Amino acid sequence: MLHSNGIRILTGNSHPELAQAVAERLAVPLVPCTVRKFSNGEIDAKISQSVRDEDVFIIQSGSCDVNDNLMELLILISACKGSSARRITAVIPCFPYARMDKKDKSRAPITAKLVANMLVAAGCDHVLTMDLHASQIQGFFDIPVDNLCSEPLMISYIQERIPLWRESIVVSPDAGGAKRTTALADRLGVEFALIHKDRDRKSVNAPERMEILVGGVQDKVAILLDDMIDTGETLILAAKTLHEKGARSVHAFVSHGLLTEANLSLIDELPIEELVVTNTIPQNKNMEHCKKLAVIDISPILAESIRRTHNGESFNKHFREWEENDGGMLVKHNYANKHWTIPNGFSSS
Repeated sequence: MLHSNGIRILTGNSHPELAQAVAERLAVPLVPCTVRKFSNGEIDAKISQSVRDEDVFIIQSGSCDVNDNLMELLILISACKGSSARRITAVIPCFPYARMDKKDKSRAPITAKLVANMLVAAGCDHVLTMDLHASQIQGFFDIPVDNLCSEPLMISYIQERIPLWRESIVVSPDAGGAKRTTALADRLGVEFALIHKDRDRKSVNAPERMEILVGGVQDKVAILLDDMIDTGETLILAAKTLHEKGARSVHAFVSHGLLTEANLSLIDELPIEELVVTNTIPQNKNMEHCKKLAVIDISPILAESIRRTHNGESFNKHFREWEENDGGMLVKHNYANKHWTIPNGFSSS
């Protein structure tokens, strides 16, 4: 009996909704598997369908209980490796420990490198991730790593939902995001600005403040861009600074909305129109507590990337064609739940 070497999609407990959305777009059912904890905290995984000689994609994000989710991913990879899967791709929308990508002080670990080693040791053959905190993380691996970008979806959202986007200015809240900010500004054909966070060194308990080093936001629509939000402190300072400097309105766009320590009710009180994040992290509970939170669905990009990986097709060619064909017209939205997505027609050949 001939084997089709088809796509097999598995998921742990980190983001089953996203995995289901990807599977539906590919018209491929999720492989039934159970991932649970024993009473002592150890993780048990059971895969209820053969993956022998199949192209396996395990969708697991570094969200919420990061360590448990990472361990689930490693165990699922090992289980598939031991079950003779032809190729195992870890689809990690939000890469765990991505902020620990360098030795910034004495005796500090480079944990992102450790995670890379663990994935390879478990048996991973390929990694798909999105908007890495630092691009050098790709160099930590000895296997192929594709760093997908949410920028096309953000551009489409901006062009559809912000009427005065041509009068906007893209703002980076720190120097580390300058490259990301200038790239988006160039794509939109608008100016960019750079904010610097500082405090009075003469006073021990002096509060942090922000100053605009590059660009002017007076009477401009400010598009604040960052790759990750956790406590929300940077967003709060940046939004207030832009408002004080005369910005007409402020829209915040963040790739990974961790929001683990953020005061969501305080975000609703900020002088911003909306906080737009992607669903690399589950956002259902956060949306219940923050009226200004909107979510962009990344399942179309993940689904198309999985399909092209399986078929050995180019990523760059497809996304370039999509953007050139006015990607903004492909985006649709649901104002009731502020959740944006892309129609099935996105997955064209």
